[in-house]
Amino acid sequence: MAEPRRHPRLRRLTYVGLALVLIAGAGLGYLYLHLNGNLDRREVGKELGADRPDAVAVEGPKKPVNILVMASDDRSCEGCGIDGEAGMGGSDTTILLHLSADRSRAYAVSIPRDSIVTRPDCGADDQIAGGTGQMWNEAFRLGGEGCTWRQVEALTGVRIDNYVTFNFGSFKSMVAALDGVPVCIPQDIDDDTANIHLKAGTRELNPDESLQYVRLRYWGPIEKRNDLSRIRRQQEFIAAMLNKASHNVARPDRILPFLDAATESIATDFDNLRELAGLAMDVRKIGMDQVRLFTIPNEYFPSDSEFAGKVRWKPAADEIWERIAADEAIPTHLIRGSVTADPDRPKNLTPEEKQDRAEMGICS
Repeated sequence: MAEPRRHPRLRRLTYVGLALVLIAGAGLGYLYLHLNGNLDRREVGKELGADRPDAVAVEGPKKPVNILVMASDDRSCEGCGIDGEAGMGGSDTTILLHLSADRSRAYAVSIPRDSIVTRPDCGADDQIAGGTGQMWNEAFRLGGEGCTWRQVEALTGVRIDNYVTFNFGSFKSMVAALDGVPVCIPQDIDDDTANIHLKAGTRELNPDESLQYVRLRYWGPIEKRNDLSRIRRQQEFIAAMLNKASHNVARPDRILPFLDAATESIATDFDNLRELAGLAMDVRKIGMDQVRLFTIPNEYFPSDSEFAGKVRWKPAADEIWERIAADEAIPTHLIRGSVTADPDRPKNLTPEEKQDRAEMGICS
């Protein structure tokens, strides 16, 4: 029987999580305390309102876990305005990570930042007014994690347990700690709008080049200049970075500065680093072949719509959210074609898929 295919990006994530566990339990208490102290703990419970979805009632020692993962596109940190944009932006990435109560499966559902939704009132005492026809990432720009959490629960019916937010403030330090990150760029990238220029080839991107690559938005064919293409590039880059970090776990001169920079980039309501490392190990125990990664089914608005160029969720999204909320398995037909089994080195791409990736700035 063939061995189940493993998802390398998540496998490498658990390697990094394992490194944190080893640091916590190997007598390196001072180092653990330092890394734990890097975390920016922020509670948002008072901003979630009284109309939250009910938690799923299950029997057994464990319960379902729903983690809201976000990445901020804030440009206010030193060196973060490399693409010509500035200020406090919205959420660059939103992922709902669901672990089933019996730990037999997990789903990581990406929500495009360009989704048009009805945003609920949010913030302390609901002082931030909601509205229809709103961009998904406006919630983060206006009210940070609390507003995004409220929006997710209101629109999906899924009760969130914790959140983790990453920012770009320590991004370049993470890349520098690894002495660059290997990326394959199929053709020269010249984005005059954001002043981003990268030469084609497979090479180690330095910190500035890496930030340019993950921020790239306005390059390529018109139909590829969108958030979905940028999400794909960011996923490819993070996979490459975690891959290199996993291969440097035995090198203190690299992995410790990497973990130092990584923990400095995290805001969360988890109590400590052990809980975050435990989450990574839970994913590992589930088995990578049981972790499904996909973007919520979506489509572009018609070209004559006031929201042309933005996306809306397809009807299949409703059933996906209902099943996650009830801690039920999602039928494969609902997510067929959107699972990426090997984002690092796809082996069986059609010529059309190879061309599609090349137009997004990703080598096959």
